[in-house]
Amino acid sequence: MCGIVGFVGERDNMQQILQGMMDAIAHRGPDGQGQFIEGPAALGQRRLSIIDLEGGKQPMFNEDGNLAVIFNGEIYNFQELTAELMRAGHTFATRSDTEVLLHGYEEWGKDLLQRLRGMFTFAIWDRREQTLFCARDHFGIKPLYYYRNEDGELLFGSEIKSFLAHPGFKKELNEEQLPLYLSYQYSPGENTFFKGVKKLMPAHWMEWKNGTLTVQRYWQPRFSPDDSKTLEEWEQEIGDAMKESVQAHKIADVEVGSFLSSGVDSSYMAALAHVDKTFTVGFANKQYDETDYAKEFSEHIGVKNYAYRITPEEYWANLGKIQYHMDEPLADAASVALYFVNREAAKQVKVCLSGEGADEFFGGYNIYKEPFTVSWYDRIPLPIRRVIGAVAEKLPPVHGVNFLVRRSKPLEERYIGNTNLMDERRKKKLLKHYSSRTLPTDLSRPYFAQTKGQDAVTQMEYCDLNLWMVGDILLKADKMSMANSLELRVPFLDRRVFELACRIPTRHKVTAEQTKIAMRGAAEQTIPAKTADKKKLGFPVPVRAWLREEKYAAVVRDAFNTPAAEQFFNVKELNRMLDQHISGKRDNWRQIWCIFMFLVWYDEYFVKR
Repeated sequence: MCGIVGFVGERDNMQQILQGMMDAIAHRGPDGQGQFIEGPAALGQRRLSIIDLEGGKQPMFNEDGNLAVIFNGEIYNFQELTAELMRAGHTFATRSDTEVLLHGYEEWGKDLLQRLRGMFTFAIWDRREQTLFCARDHFGIKPLYYYRNEDGELLFGSEIKSFLAHPGFKKELNEEQLPLYLSYQYSPGENTFFKGVKKLMPAHWMEWKNGTLTVQRYWQPRFSPDDSKTLEEWEQEIGDAMKESVQAHKIADVEVGSFLSSGVDSSYMAALAHVDKTFTVGFANKQYDETDYAKEFSEHIGVKNYAYRITPEEYWANLGKIQYHMDEPLADAASVALYFVNREAAKQVKVCLSGEGADEFFGGYNIYKEPFTVSWYDRIPLPIRRVIGAVAEKLPPVHGVNFLVRRSKPLEERYIGNTNLMDERRKKKLLKHYSSRTLPTDLSRPYFAQTKGQDAVTQMEYCDLNLWMVGDILLKADKMSMANSLELRVPFLDRRVFELACRIPTRHKVTAEQTKIAMRGAAEQTIPAKTADKKKLGFPVPVRAWLREEKYAAVVRDAFNTPAAEQFFNVKELNRMLDQHISGKRDNWRQIWCIFMFLVWYDEYFVKR
């Protein structure tokens, strides 16, 4: 696990520029660093040593020295690929999974990507062809950003903040991303909050040659339900697949631990992994505290649990640091708790397993129950539902009204992902420079088109797999673990697990009463039924309550009345929204937090720096 940076474009002081970029992401790899500079190419890497501690240094070269690679991630099938490549005549100098990328690229070219099982971003420089080739893993577990400046230079890296050290980078806010963020609570799609900076999307490669940049998708996840098996058969297959995946994800030359909340995903993971240590965070407020459960469950499976209770003071004190590490604003309050659990785990281990991906693969979100609830309402002709929804939209946004508004539209018009914080009417009131140039549905629509004819739950899963999981779940997992120099591995997000999950029929995933049906059944073979059947809580955080306390409401109000807030928002409307929440008239905490996190992030990148 590492961080990578680089650029293509000859300049004076290339070594100094590259070092500055590497220093900006030193937290991703405190164990070492390496550089390659030749002609127009500059490649840099910061290393967190996990596999082949002595021999895995980067940049790494192939036998004749023509190819140089820098790599962030882990290739879990590197041993079988190594054996296959050795049979084909390749000579390996290390035991590192990094070397598989070099020889695999020599042997198979871009087709190497179809053979990889793991989480990765990497860059290969071909010295003879003067070509840069970069790729990102199938599900987007590891991030990669890129930027082309006016001089035709290409910058790339694991984190946007590394670009700030390059004199050819022009730091400008992309304000067009703000309306999308207010709906999604994260920065969706390939564009970012920095003008010109793009994300290399999951399952994509890019190639720079002779000043031309080509970006292309190399793999597409597909759901293709198979009705031929019973629920019990699916449960058995899930159990077998997860046991194998967890063992593959434990390959390391350092100790591996596991995160543990009160949910089925992390509990199942910890039980399968047979690690020695689990890590949990909670809060003093019992409603938001999972530490007692974690201690009890850890004792049940015979491992030591390390629990930490976050105080409100330290939660709020670290918000600026956390938004800085995110690179882009993220309004998921659980990301802060994730920072602390990673911090505590990093004191004991270098690698931790976590449960991301189970909800998207196996139907875990409560919103997936919606197609099965009040289904009679959907039988009302759509034109009538649209009229009802138009009337309801003018009413205060309470629970029943929200239902009427949502169900007045077909799924592809209303569902943009697991979170839809603000509609266009709300954003028009809040924003000084509202733009409808790109609507949230413009991003989600292609995923509904690609799953046309499939059931509603499958369409929602596919949408979340491509938007929510990448933009929120995996973003915070990568950035919060790397901020603490900890490698986070996600055994659910494995190609072999997906090859199974994509064939499970919806009836074995979700009903009006239950989510993750087949996966819970598989988990029951390993953990107690009361844990396997536990209702999904997410990562509970007491922000709603804190925002009604004078001390913390004052912090937000101060932010809402800064010049930055005045620049982007209708400040009077912000304060009204906060007043409503404090008084208890409305539950506005998510909307308040979303705007507050943007302002905290903006302060980090455009006021302080």
